[in-house]
Amino acid sequence: MNPIELIVLLAVALVVVVGLGLLAFRTGRGRPAPRDAATKGTTHVPGVGDDAAPPRDTPKRTIATVALPDEISDVAALPLLERPAPVAGRMARLRDRLARSGGLGQGIVALLSRSGIDDTTWDEIEDSLIAADMGVTVAAEVVERMRAAMRSQPDVSPRELLRAELLELVDPGADRSLTVDASGRPAVVLVVGVNGTGKTTTTGKLARVLVAEDRDVVLGAADTFRAAAADQLQTWGDRVGVPVVRGPEGGDPASVGFEAVTVAIDTEADVLLVDTAGRLHTKTGLMDELGKVKRVIEKKSPVDEVLLVLDATTGQNGMVQAKVFSEVVDVTGVVLTKLDGTAKGGIVISVQRELGVPVKLVGLGEGPDDLAPFDAAVFVDALLG
Repeated sequence: MNPIELIVLLAVALVVVVGLGLLAFRTGRGRPAPRDAATKGTTHVPGVGDDAAPPRDTPKRTIATVALPDEISDVAALPLLERPAPVAGRMARLRDRLARSGGLGQGIVALLSRSGIDDTTWDEIEDSLIAADMGVTVAAEVVERMRAAMRSQPDVSPRELLRAELLELVDPGADRSLTVDASGRPAVVLVVGVNGTGKTTTTGKLARVLVAEDRDVVLGAADTFRAAAADQLQTWGDRVGVPVVRGPEGGDPASVGFEAVTVAIDTEADVLLVDTAGRLHTKTGLMDELGKVKRVIEKKSPVDEVLLVLDATTGQNGMVQAKVFSEVVDVTGVVLTKLDGTAKGGIVISVQRELGVPVKLVGLGEGPDDLAPFDAAVFVDALLG
């Protein structure tokens, strides 16, 4: 092949290659689709190297079309706050537990039912009253009144006679309502007592009582000395959705009380319950500190109620504790815990006589709703079995 023929052959090959390239370009093979293809209704099949992003006018997903995780979408699976049992009638519903302390009334009724009651029988009755923590002075007064009543009314029922005497001593007309209504501010309730009486548990149960009455409550964990006291109160609050104000372990309890009042005011709560550290009534320094807690709180808001928690099983030793606490913080009401299962129901009478303040609440068991407003008639009837 001569040079001229070779040049012609190369030129033809070049023309064929260029023609094929132009043909591929015109058919869209190997080039991106125009941006307005989707908006013009044309169908575009992306090729290798095309942009994989969806067109701008692709319909957006809505909340209705997005599948949520099971733990969020399944509302029924979320933990619910506890709803405390209604307060009305609690003590009556717990009558059986309270009746365990009925040894007092049943024993005395049996003594009074004897034929021909002599001085020895009356001494036994007085001893029974003293053993039930009624106190020596009160027991002597009760015996003297019953002896006089039986002389003037020989046909009176021994049970009715004893019921009338006990009911008068318990004082059914006393105002046992909690001061939890304050105009324009949260009512402040201070809970005090010695170690081991159940102050923190009582504070938590009282929060449930107030929540059952549809009140907004704030808890103040001012017991900064006992390990895990704040955690214990936090658990009570979490169960019913009540906020808890707490400070560092070993911190100043007065500052916690002050901060709790501030939070209660800012959140427009109905009631603030402040749990304080347990302290022996014989420890002067600790008792002075309790007085400081109350004074610091009162710089922000008045303290409406000071509840002294007493263990009903401690007997007359509780009277000594009660007197000292009353002198330091001006006790306005008593909460008797562990009243179930004890035959020493006379503590209710003696504490009221000694302090001049009423028993307002009683603990009748270990359940979360076993704290009940004290009812004098129910209490006396339970003592009598």
